[in-house]
Amino acid sequence: MTIFERYACTSCCFSVSEVVPIKALEEKILKEGKVLAGGVLKVGSFLNQQIDTAFLKEMGAEIARLYRDSGVNKILTIEASGIAIAVAAAYEMNVPVVFAKKNKSSNVSGDIYSSKVESFTHRTVNSIVVSKEFISKGDRILIVDDFLANGNALLGLSELITQAGATVVGAAIAIEKGFQKGGDELRAKGMRIESLAIVDCMTESGIEFRLQNN
Repeated sequence: MTIFERYACTSCCFSVSEVVPIKALEEKILKEGKVLAGGVLKVGSFLNQQIDTAFLKEMGAEIARLYRDSGVNKILTIEASGIAIAVAAAYEMNVPVVFAKKNKSSNVSGDIYSSKVESFTHRTVNSIVVSKEFISKGDRILIVDDFLANGNALLGLSELITQAGATVVGAAIAIEKGFQKGGDELRAKGMRIESLAIVDCMTESGIEFRLQNN
């Protein structure tokens, strides 16, 4: 039994007025996450600066469970903070990871697929690139990332996959900011998105999660 299964039916009171469902990642966010100004949720203590490797392994296993019957043969993410969770999921699914680089560097040579992605956190627009040798027509690709806010990264990565003639099977996200609506808008357009935790509301005094039926 994974930590996600152990916490699946547990609930806990967090803020004064809200009772939120606590699953493994949600509890981790409540204990270690920090809400910063501008709609930023800092989880650097376990996910995207310092990494809790045992917990990361469990997240990877959960992603693999969610997409076990989808015929995924490759995972695509974006540097840098998405790489760790993508590798954890890919290990469990026994498939390779490809990561898009931000701006073309000297070690990306030859023909490339490219698209533009605006970063919510850093307020910048980056060109993301992948060498054509790593994505092929016929690939069934799962996009994995640590955060989903406005959905710009998913759109950019999906564009790379489309350029290659490959198939976007769906996306797996560690933490989705549901209040920013990017995930809901992409779901409405037909993209399958599975998020391990969806934050529907957050302030310095509390965090409210969306109830899911994974």
